[in-house]
Amino acid sequence: MTTSLQVRLVRGVLLPITLLIVWQAWGIATGNPRTPVPTRVLAAAADLVGSGDLPLALLVSLGRVFAGFAIAAAFAIPLGLAMGAFRGVERNVDPLVESFRPIAAIAILPLAILWLGTGTASAMVIVAYAAFFPMVINTAAGVKRINPTLLRAAETMGLGRFRILRTVVVPGAMPSIAVGLRIAMGVAWTAIVAAELAVGAKAGGGGSGGVGQMMFVFYSYSIELNRIVVCMIAVGLVALLLDRLLRVGMRLVMPWAAP
Repeated sequence: MTTSLQVRLVRGVLLPITLLIVWQAWGIATGNPRTPVPTRVLAAAADLVGSGDLPLALLVSLGRVFAGFAIAAAFAIPLGLAMGAFRGVERNVDPLVESFRPIAAIAILPLAILWLGTGTASAMVIVAYAAFFPMVINTAAGVKRINPTLLRAAETMGLGRFRILRTVVVPGAMPSIAVGLRIAMGVAWTAIVAAELAVGAKAGGGGSGGVGQMMFVFYSYSIELNRIVVCMIAVGLVALLLDRLLRVGMRLVMPWAAP
């Protein structure tokens, strides 16, 4: 058993180590001191983390993501429940949702800047817009997938519509809502990086403008490619961490159906 575990561990790290070695060798072979290689990226990461710049930028971006995500959930989940439960609501709302859904979040950036300026509010709007559609569509789909027999049984027992919604519809739709939340979180994190890259927004009162703005500065002013790679890696690791935390939270809330 121990040998089998060791074999799996070796197989798991063999490919990443090989890729790092090839990357390092290629970077050295180019002879360009600006070329990102693992050793230079590691040194840049130590500098950014040690100075506190990268953690601060990530915290700013996370704050915007959580705020926009919460705003989206507050509107999308109730609307999705209504769309799935009432045909009249779906008939009137679905055309609007499907008309706006193909419009990329970054496409509304000019309007957000004109109305809200180049600050945190604009970034939050972009995040909320991006996260809204996965939530509302998956919530509505989850309600429609509920077994009609359960609804008829609840009606037979004399339960009112609100109680049926609370005790049957919401629990039954939770697996689909969970999927929508996971997708929305990934989309929200992508949207905040894109918005900060485009807006270059400072947090209110000064300070870091988020990891997206940090990448923009490294690209536009100092051409710090190693630091850009550090930011890219940090964005990916944070996205993975957010997804894992969301899955753990869902298992605690709905252990019967969590992903």
